[in-house]
Amino acid sequence: MFIIFPIVMITTTLYVLASVLVVSLISFVGAFTLLSRWKKIDHFLLILVSISAGTLFGGAFLHLLPEAIEKNGPTSFVFGMVMLGIIVFFLLDKFIHWHHCHPNPAHAVHHHQVHKTHSHSHLAPLNLVGDALHNFLDGLVIAGSYLISVPVGVATTIAVVLHEVPQEIADFGVLLYAGLSRRKALFLNFLSGAVAIVGAIVGLALGTRSEVFLQFILPFAAGGFVYIAGSNLIPELHKECGLKDSFWHFFALLLGMVLMYLMTFLG
Repeated sequence: MFIIFPIVMITTTLYVLASVLVVSLISFVGAFTLLSRWKKIDHFLLILVSISAGTLFGGAFLHLLPEAIEKNGPTSFVFGMVMLGIIVFFLLDKFIHWHHCHPNPAHAVHHHQVHKTHSHSHLAPLNLVGDALHNFLDGLVIAGSYLISVPVGVATTIAVVLHEVPQEIADFGVLLYAGLSRRKALFLNFLSGAVAIVGAIVGLALGTRSEVFLQFILPFAAGGFVYIAGSNLIPELHKECGLKDSFWHFFALLLGMVLMYLMTFLG
């Protein structure tokens, strides 16, 4: 037993670190937006947003909440933590002024290509701090998920990664919109993304020492996933009302949910 336990923990740690490294590297995806026409990027992002919303809903209801209820029972504590997750992510959203200050990511990149401006420089520190906090929470959630089981950890990582792609493109666009150079925007965005590694290390430390952390982090993460999908992603999809676009968004949403459902068979 004293031999197996460290091996299991080493394997779990490697899974966690590999996952948050991938999440951190997603921060460089913004660079690719400069190589494409912004209208094509906008269309692609909405499809990705649809899939991301599906994986976040699926991750919350098919993986995180069932595990949380199994560990705690259908108690008020579990659903209280879900509400706390919604509240925390709402406050984080307010802090970075997402709906009022963040331009459409594709439009922000296009704006930078046409006219570089320094009149919105105050957005850069707000965006970086808010994104760093968000990535720290992602690291905590991924670490806690892997400590429950590898399938739950993989499902959570997929949901986070798919959400991070449009998120990081938006963040990159905001930094350009704030007047930063492309190189500086990529570097600072990466540093912000790398905070997920710090969150993962903290999550591993807390999770291996305290059962309370694992009881807390799963429903908390479920609340965060539901808030992000319902508050940030779904409203974006309603901005495109064409029949063809609506069909593809619905199909992509279902695809994300089916992906999370299929992940339940890994365990």
